[in-house]
Amino acid sequence: MTETILLAFALMLVLEGLLPFLAPNAWRETFRRLIQFSDGQIRFVGLTSMLVGLILIMIFK
Repeated sequence: MTETILLAFALMLVLEGLLPFLAPNAWRETFRRLIQFSDGQIRFVGLTSMLVGLILIMIFK
């Protein structure tokens, strides 16, 4: 179980690093836009991301 969690974390880091590596300007512009969001909007994005992740886990498991 621990090995699977660590593998999932490692994969997340690889995927998170793709955009700044391949398109640093787009990544920077995305963060410029994000800082203009309200706390509620950022929470909604986070909640949506978590829900999509959970749904994908349920589908593929």
